[in-house]
Amino acid sequence: MSLRLQWLGPRDHVWHPAWLTAVHAVFKRVDFSRWVEWGEWTDDYQVACLFDGEQVVAGAALTRMSLLIDGVATPAIQLGAVFCLPSHRDQGLGRQVLQAALDRCGNAPVMLFGNPNVRDFYPRFGFSACEQHWFSADFACEPEGAAALRLDPSDPAVRARIHQLAASGISESQRFAARDHGRIISWYYANGFARPLRELADDLLIVAGIEDDSLHIDAVLSAHPVDLGECLPRLIDRPIRRVRFGFTPDLCWPWPCDSQLDSEADLYVRGFERLPSEPSRFGLLART
Repeated sequence: MSLRLQWLGPRDHVWHPAWLTAVHAVFKRVDFSRWVEWGEWTDDYQVACLFDGEQVVAGAALTRMSLLIDGVATPAIQLGAVFCLPSHRDQGLGRQVLQAALDRCGNAPVMLFGNPNVRDFYPRFGFSACEQHWFSADFACEPEGAAALRLDPSDPAVRARIHQLAASGISESQRFAARDHGRIISWYYANGFARPLRELADDLLIVAGIEDDSLHIDAVLSAHPVDLGECLPRLIDRPIRRVRFGFTPDLCWPWPCDSQLDSEADLYVRGFERLPSEPSRFGLLART
């Protein structure tokens, strides 16, 4: 087996099919193809690939990000899509490609979300676990007023609005949040993983959907401060009794809010000078 390491960016079109095929072979429900076709891949997203001939056998992607941590802007890198083909495991290739990605990160803070199967893997590379919490609130509400329009993110104009608000709008949270992450949000829509995108105003978009008697709000994209309590009647088509948040709602929810440790959210961090001083949840739609 003769391996070579190669970095892929948005303009390396000839090698994209090999990487797309390998990612889909490992993460069965994930397909980057539509996201790439939408033109969402930019230079902020780079992929380290180990090639065996023309086949990608292992990979790790890095996304350059801007974060807010306790109100302080923090440039960082988030790793994702770290994999090795089943046919090439137990040869150290996953470690090799991950180390290549970390070498490119340099001294920048690095974060990634794993799963319970890798809890012993990432600490070997200097990562430590960072607690994540669920936030929810009891809040009885009934539909009222004009229902918020549902938007289609396959429309380039809609994605342009997502990008603009994610880049220049207010943050969902001062405690721990991403900035300028519109192309991560579009990835979730390209894969069919996100709840409906709703428009309450030209400069206010909310990702939300009802399950049972709860409204799940996964993202808020706004040019101005938001009181989500005022938005709820237009986001629902039947009564609800509870609101659940996919992020830390410290800026947009003025009422009491419960938090509990999320034992299934495996966040690992490396090289951060500061971490949130209070319980937090990094946005569901900002995770790679």
